[in-house]
Amino acid sequence: MSTSSVSKGCFVFKPTAKKKRSLTLEDYFTDGCEDAENSDVRFQLCQHLWDRIKTDTEILQDELNRNVLDSLLDLTRKCSSTRQHGDWASKMRASEIPTAALVLGVNVPDHDMTFQSLSELLQQSVTPYVASVQAKECGTLKHLMKRVLERLTGAVVVVDDEEEEEEAEQLHKSAHCSLGTLCDWYDAKTKKSSTGTPGKKRTSPAKDEQQQPPVVIIFKDLEAFNPRVLQNFILICSLYVQRLPLMFIFGIATSPSTVQHMLPHSVSSLLCIQLFQSLSCTQHLATVIDKLILTHNFPFKLSGRVMQVLISIFLYHDFSVRNFIKGIQLALLEHFHSQPLSVLCCKKKEARLNLMQLSHANVERVRKLPSFKRYVEKQEQQEQVNLLQDDGHLKEVCQKLMKDLHKYHKNYYPVLRCLHTLTSTLPRYPLGKQIRELHLICLEKNVWENEDYQSAMKLLKMLAKDELIALLQRCAENLQTVKSKKMNAAFVQLEELLAKFKQLDTAAAAVETVPTVVESITSPVKNLQKKTDLFQLQKTLLEMNESLRSKKRSPFEVLRNEALEFIDGLVRSHLSPPESQTLNEVCYFSSSATVRRHLNATPRTSIQSALSSPYYYIQNDNLKTEDGSVSNAAPDICIAYKLHLECGRLINLYDWLEAYATVVSAAEGKDQESDEFGKVDEVKHARFIRAVSELEFLGFIKSTKQKTDHVARLTWGGC
Repeated sequence: MSTSSVSKGCFVFKPTAKKKRSLTLEDYFTDGCEDAENSDVRFQLCQHLWDRIKTDTEILQDELNRNVLDSLLDLTRKCSSTRQHGDWASKMRASEIPTAALVLGVNVPDHDMTFQSLSELLQQSVTPYVASVQAKECGTLKHLMKRVLERLTGAVVVVDDEEEEEEAEQLHKSAHCSLGTLCDWYDAKTKKSSTGTPGKKRTSPAKDEQQQPPVVIIFKDLEAFNPRVLQNFILICSLYVQRLPLMFIFGIATSPSTVQHMLPHSVSSLLCIQLFQSLSCTQHLATVIDKLILTHNFPFKLSGRVMQVLISIFLYHDFSVRNFIKGIQLALLEHFHSQPLSVLCCKKKEARLNLMQLSHANVERVRKLPSFKRYVEKQEQQEQVNLLQDDGHLKEVCQKLMKDLHKYHKNYYPVLRCLHTLTSTLPRYPLGKQIRELHLICLEKNVWENEDYQSAMKLLKMLAKDELIALLQRCAENLQTVKSKKMNAAFVQLEELLAKFKQLDTAAAAVETVPTVVESITSPVKNLQKKTDLFQLQKTLLEMNESLRSKKRSPFEVLRNEALEFIDGLVRSHLSPPESQTLNEVCYFSSSATVRRHLNATPRTSIQSALSSPYYYIQNDNLKTEDGSVSNAAPDICIAYKLHLECGRLINLYDWLEAYATVVSAAEGKDQESDEFGKVDEVKHARFIRAVSELEFLGFIKSTKQKTDHVARLTWGGC
């Protein structure tokens, strides 16, 4: 195979004798942690919340996938029982293999957790013979067969990689032997389990059926498999389906039509395919946010900007809920690592204890918090002096403020759910269809000052009776789930409003209001017929509008307005932004730039920074410069990169080499007037070629056909 590289070579990388110890969570936390005095307590809190996030998300993932996983288990049991009862040949041809096509979506990082749960459930309740394979480890048919045999039998299978698999007969011959070995192993396993120990009675026929479980092979990423390898494997397995109860599970990320695109009809006809569809990744994300973030039981909180960054990465990059959770864990780690006052981000009793144990340095940090400064400015003069000078008094006040912060969170989320229940049913979703969209609006500013909120309230005043009552009942359920004095009082008041709705006699109310409506409409019309003046006409129309507003309202409309005013009062009382709460910095992580920098990596920028400023990466004083230039003692690739920035679009390799040799000679301390200064020898030439090859590998230059002794720049800037 011909290449167009500047240089060609063979590089050997020998493994180090000792492996470096992997960086643990504790190592990262304690490295450079501010206020080492309470770092142990903060690490324990961080570790507890980290484990809780991991456990809760795994439980949620299992619950969301429960239906599709149960359906897969039922299919596996059905196929196994059908085969064992002798109806296999009547329901499908002898060469057909039962296959489940599991469409999981494009959120590929989340698939591993789903397949792990599926494998565990299959092994626990259906069959112990389950093998999961991936495309990256099954490039050829031999390797695919090797992985399947190893994961089913547990033995090591040796494959000769030097043998070529060119002819179909040779493929089938070598694979037949391997699959035949699997059949013999399976027969020995099932006969051994059915025979039992000597001296015991033989098991019943029903138990014998259970002792011949199916052999399940899971293809995690079907799209990534080589179609030819997959076709040959299916053809071979179809020849053994009478001896071996095989079943396939295809993990599909895109579309079910992938099976038809990858397999010709002669191969796909050997499969009895049944389609299974998992929940969408957006539904997974909505559940995770609802159960994990939008709850007062979880003390750690994310600011609106951080939430927006994580959701944007989810929607525009990978649709991975798993990576979204990693982003939350990263924010959690950064918060407890950089905020010494995060020791108060815990339950009430623990926070009270940690608050009383705060050192004087941390008390001063409390006084410097922006939210606490605003709180102090609102107090009387003597109280301000006490808060700024008396540490004991400040701790007592902070204890009350932290209690108020917990109450705020306890009342915030049920009211948020009530508002979302009412507005999510409106046309065009003024405040967003998902609750996370409404939550982001509430985090930024007062939601009642939003124009969409005002338009939503106007639309709610047009709801019919039955629809409004159903929504208010759902709101009452949200308020009832939280044990809080204010929420209990709001629940009682809402129940009273619902009782009034049920007591309304709409028929009698309509009879009572008809005369007033007719009178209010007909009397102004008579006046309009007499007066033709434009001013009088406008005045009469305004009076008519006011009369309609005052007299047209039925008892239901009056009660509806009262209910919506009650909801509006709850919103104004409990949905103020977190920034308005004192000591919110203790629980809220707001550094969106940190999260974006860690999750949205920019390798090009990092590489250019390293090549331009090697001192900050190598920490060698000889490389330190003040004017931003690269020292002549820098690594060869840094010197070559700096010189290539001074060139145009096309770079002459010989001129580049001479400039490099001049810089290196100066670094070696040679006399500039000597003949040896700037001379290119074999060592410098080899070093230069290696540096150029590295720049080509990093994508800064490429070979060009315009001039044989030139290379082309691939970056902007320069002359």
